[in-house]
Amino acid sequence: MLKISHIIETVKGIVETRVGLVKQEIQKQFVEILSRIILLILMGSLLLLVFLFLSLSLAFFLSQVTKSPYLGFLIVALIYFMVVILLFQTKDSLQIQKRTEGLLNNFIFKMKRNKNENDDEQLP
Repeated sequence: MLKISHIIETVKGIVETRVGLVKQEIQKQFVEILSRIILLILMGSLLLLVFLFLSLSLAFFLSQVTKSPYLGFLIVALIYFMVVILLFQTKDSLQIQKRTEGLLNNFIFKMKRNKNENDDEQLP
């Protein structure tokens, strides 16, 4: 005869193993997402430094061209002010929001999508 307690212990072991595998998979995905977010922050920081030095270079160049020590910096500041006004005017644009969400989703969750696509291809 089959012992019910043996069956229950076997099922319990299978469930615990499956829960452990799911936990490991979640941890792996979390680490992948976290590493991509850290990479995005690093890229953003470096890009900010690049824009800073390019802005300073442009300001100094325009100062030499205009022969005024402050006018080049004023022109660069006005350019950035115009960009801010443009961004403020388009902040409610659904098209821009969707593009931004799509870019972030593609960058952060790309590994997960690739895995899902590979799993789909392996199905008979």
